[in-house]
Parts: sequence; structure tokens; C-alpha cells
Amino acid sequence: MKRINVIFLLLYIFFPAASVWGQSVEATDSIIRELQEVIVTAKQPSTKLVGSTLVTAIPGSNLADIGNALDVLAQLPMIKVEDNTVSVIGKDNIEIYIDGRPMRDNQELQQILSSNLKKVELLMAPGAVYESTTGAVLKITTKRNFIQGLSLTDQFQLMRRRKWSLTDLLGVIYRTGNWELFFNGSLNRSNSFIKGTTTNTLVYDGRETVVGSRQNNTYPTTAGSVKAGFNYAKGLQSLGAYYRYNPERGDFCNDGAEWLDDNAPLLRRIDRKIRAHSHLASLYYENAFADDYLLHFDGDFRQSRNKSSVATTYPESANPDVNSTDLRKSTLWAGKLYLKFPLGKGNFSVGIQGSYTHTSLDYRMLNEPVSQYIPSSLTDAKQTSAALFTSWARTFGKLSLSMGARYEYADYDFRVNGKRDGEVSRSDHLLTPDVSLVYSFNDDAQMGLSYKLTTVKPPYSQLTGSLSYTGLHEVEGGNPALHDERMHDVQLFGMWNGFMLQADFTRSLDAYAFVKQLYPADNLQLLMCPVNIDVSAFNLSLMWSKPISCWTPNATLRMYKQWLTLGNTSYKKPICSYYFNNTFSLPRGWMITANFNGQTRGDMRTNSFGTTWFVMDASVGRTFLHKSLTVKLTATDIFNSVNNNWTMSTYGVFVDKYQSSDGRGISLNIIYNFQPRKSKYKGSSAAEEELKRL
Repeated sequence: MKRINVIFLLLYIFFPAASVWGQSVEATDSIIRELQEVIVTAKQPSTKLVGSTLVTAIPGSNLADIGNALDVLAQLPMIKVEDNTVSVIGKDNIEIYIDGRPMRDNQELQQILSSNLKKVELLMAPGAVYESTTGAVLKITTKRNFIQGLSLTDQFQLMRRRKWSLTDLLGVIYRTGNWELFFNGSLNRSNSFIKGTTTNTLVYDGRETVVGSRQNNTYPTTAGSVKAGFNYAKGLQSLGAYYRYNPERGDFCNDGAEWLDDNAPLLRRIDRKIRAHSHLASLYYENAFADDYLLHFDGDFRQSRNKSSVATTYPESANPDVNSTDLRKSTLWAGKLYLKFPLGKGNFSVGIQGSYTHTSLDYRMLNEPVSQYIPSSLTDAKQTSAALFTSWARTFGKLSLSMGARYEYADYDFRVNGKRDGEVSRSDHLLTPDVSLVYSFNDDAQMGLSYKLTTVKPPYSQLTGSLSYTGLHEVEGGNPALHDERMHDVQLFGMWNGFMLQADFTRSLDAYAFVKQLYPADNLQLLMCPVNIDVSAFNLSLMWSKPISCWTPNATLRMYKQWLTLGNTSYKKPICSYYFNNTFSLPRGWMITANFNGQTRGDMRTNSFGTTWFVMDASVGRTFLHKSLTVKLTATDIFNSVNNNWTMSTYGVFVDKYQSSDGRGISLNIIYNFQPRKSKYKGSSAAEEELKRL
């Protein structure tokens, strides 16, 4: 009877409100065991390790009414949320899926209410069904609700750091019969102020030379989005499509100075204007037939245009202005088709994927003397790729096995000023296998081991050969000669009585890191650019999470250690870090969070990051009007203790970077829901990797 009373009390406190922004449930992933439905009680652990996947059940937990999906993710193990951007500790290139479709905009997480979440899964060893570059997959499942008629959700955020920023998100859905029509709109006006200094020390012409600069950067940006589409579902078949338009404009300014050796600083102002927009059209078709078969198709078209102009002036000297313009265009066509069905007493998936990408950058240097070492150029890159992937998973008693393979063909054509570069253009044939074994001793203890070979392609922005003027003695640019990274990844997972262990060893060949070096010119010039490196790294994380009455603590200890040598310099100092998140669910709809983190000084790639001993974020919120209205006040970096400083020593150039960002601030969030329900869109991106590279 006491147990039943606890359940009813939780239902009274955490009664969930549905959301406009949910999606339909994704089919079972090929590399993990599907969780059975369980009754949520006050004694259920908030997070469990299932194979190589961290699974968190939200209903009935202290996170059920915390706000939106971003607020939930910020309180979970191994997940970090900073400025509405989600990352996984120790993992690169993560993909986020919301009920089976990849997330393309961080605003989608803001638009999902925590009360509408069912579970969150973090796949630490994703299989061949995902892009070979994927380091981790975050799968979010929402509750189902089928309310006919009109529903609306509006979210407003006002934030004050060093500058004011505001965001408003609106979503409208109308459902009648088998049809669903939806419209989303957003407006974001943001501004930030970052200041710092950079000193470069090297030996030039036989003597020690110092090149320094001071920065006072402001980043006012106005961005918006308009999205409209439909879904149609009848029986076991469904289809849908949508169109999205994203305009953006920015007027950045850097009032600072630069100097050489002991000379007096020379005042400098850099103004950068950006005008950009993009179009995205997406469609899907899904058919479940013969009980256990699922056929799914996705198609995408994306086109973007980004035009910017940069003016560098020296108001108190005779140095001439340095002006430049660049125009970047990109186009993507992509398609993905897969079939899932039972085979050999397990689950089998097979599919094909293809894409065509075209990007161009027209860079114009308008200062004649500077154009002698930073010339104007027109770079053009085209890539045609095709992939075949398959995976199979089966459980043998207490042992679970999954394996998969992905074959990819890519033809890359790179041209400069209309002339093909034969050294950079290439065709690649890639095979990336993966395998995972998990043994379950009981419900509270298990151990798993996985291996995956990954190919990571550099972003297109790093493959351009164009150079940018950043000062009288400094240049930045990409590197069209970058190779694709090949990474071997071995992971060990374990769980025992609420404690979870994750150990990860990677060996990366032709990874890329940034370096600063002398650039050949008539005078002293330093070039910052990416280069290929070989690096080994070891990640070790120990996690613990267990609800205690109205308090849900979540603790993570992590150690990162790498082995990297570049020239005569070794980068191997480990980084130790901690994360301690706390959620308090109180009566009458009150919710309080208090999160702490810090890290020691250490090396990551070619950077040596400074020590941050203690950082604290906190929030307090409450629901009103039967949870239709949520008001929350959040404070970030309360003690202004985040250390963003770093150093780098490459090719005889020592860089000392001091940077003071505006992470300290306060924000007000208001969420209102009118007759909310979830979207049924089942589409997913046909080429998520290419979208990210663009």
C-alpha cells in the first residue's frame, strides 16, 4: 500500500503535459537490446547502462518538469550543454535523433518539453547504420499523444550577459483525420562580447621576436527560421515533407591593437558583415509490412549562400585599409533507403545511401600589396559518394552480439581558379567494420566490449586553400591537402550497483590539428592552419547517479590522456575533470538545479588548456496553470571562474592566448502551451555527415 501511495503522489506532482514538438517512435536500433516497458516508481534508477548505451527514463523522475529537453540533457551523465549546444564528454561528431529523425537545429531541443519526454539513450558505440564518422548517438524518445485540432507552443528567452539577447520560438500544428499540418517559426537576436590578448613568440632573423594583438570582439547577430510541412499516415504507411528557410545577418566588430616586439601598440579595427541564407527541403516514406519488416526512404535537398566582407583599418597610422570579400555557395542532394527485418533469430538491417555535394568559395583580396602574399582565388569542390551498410544483432542468453560493416565510395574533385588540383583530388574506397559484445551478469551488473573503425572527413571550411588577413603579421587559412582521418576505437563498458564505467582507447591516423608556423612572404608572417597528425588517446570515465527522494545527484569523474609528438614537442599532459549535477523537485511545481564542474591543466591535440577549478550554474523555476505555463530563472558561471586560456607550441612558434568570454549571466525563460500535441514526422536526414561538413 505504501508503494502504491508513492506512485500516486508522483503522478500528482509530475503529471506530464504533452508537447507540440515530439515525434514518432524510431524503430529498434540494431546494436542494442530493446528495453521492455516498465512501471516507473520512485525507486527506479534514473540512468542505467544497457549494453553500450546509457538509458534514462524521464517520466516519474525529478527531471519530468524541469523545462525543455535541453534542461534535461544538461542534468544527465556524460552530456554537456553550453549555450544551447549539446556535446558528449570525450566524443566528437555526435548525432542527435528525435524519435528516429536526426536533429538539424539546436532549437528543436528547446521546443520539446521535459514533461513530454519518455526516455533518452546515449549510444557510446554506434554501429554501421550510422555515418562512419559518428562518435556517439543521442536518441530522444517522446510520448505519444493524438489530440485533434489546433495546438500551439511559444517559448521566450531573455538573457543578459555582457550584452542583451532574446529568442522567441513559435510552433503551430493542426491535425484532422490522417493529416497533420505544421508550421514553426523562430527569431533570435543575440549579442556577445569577448576580449583577450594573443602573443606569439619565435626566433626570426636570429633574434627573439614577439607578435602580439589585443581583441575586443562584439558579435551582434540576427537569425530566423520558417518551417512548414505535412504528415500523412494511414495504416502502416506514412509519408511527409517539409521546407525550411533560414536567413541570418551579422555585423561583427573587433576594436583592438597589434604590436611587434617593444613597439607601441598600433590601434586596429576589424569590421565583418555577413549576409547568409539557406533552403532545405526534406521528404520521407515509411512502410511497415509483413509484421516484422520496415522499409524507409529519406531524401534531402539543401542550398545555401553566405556573403561576407571584411574591412581592417588602422585609424591612428598611415597603414592603408585592408578590405576583402568572400562568397561561399553550397548545394547538396542526398538519398537514403534501408530495410529492417528478422534474420537468424536476430535483427538485420541493410541499406544504401548516396549524396552529391558542390561547394565553392570566391575570395577577393582588394588590397594590392597584401594580395602579393594573400592572393584572390576561386576554389571549387565537388564530391559524389555512395555507401552500402548492413548490421545484425542477436542475444544468446546473457550474451548479446552485434556486428556491422559499411562500404563507402567517394570521388572528390578540387579545383583552384578553374584548374583541377591532381594532388588533392582523389577517389576513396572505404570499409568500416564494427562489433560489440555485452555480457549481463544480472539486472545491476554487466560488461561490454566494442571495436569500430571510423573514417572522419574534415569540414569543407578546413579544406579551402584561401587565406584570410588577420593582421600586419598574421594570416589564417585552410588546407586542401588534408587527408581523411582513420580512427581505431576500442571501448570497454561496465555497470555495477549504480556505478558505470566507460574506458575508450583510440588510435587516429591523419587526424587534424591546428598549428601556427612561419609563412613564406617578403616580411614576417605567421600562418594558422590545420595539418594532419597521428595521435593516440585514452578516455576513462566513472559515473554515478541515483535519485534520493526529491534530490537527483549525478556525478562524473573523467581522465583524458593523449600521446602526440609534433616536431620536437610532445603533448601528453593528462586532463582530469569532474561534473556534479543536482536536481531538486519540490512541491507546488518548484524545481531547482545546481551544477558544478572543473578541470586540471592539460593537453588536447596541439593545445594546452588552463585550469578551471570550480564553475557553478544554477536555476529555479515553477509551473503554473496546470503546467501549461513554465517560468524559469537561470544563472551561468556565477563566480565568473571559467578559464578559457590556452597555449600552443608548434614549429618554433609559441602562442599564449588569454581570453575572457561572457559566460557569466542570467536568463529568464517562459514557456506557454495551448492544447499541445506531438508531431508525427518520421523523416530523417539522408546525408547527416555532409550537412555537418557544410
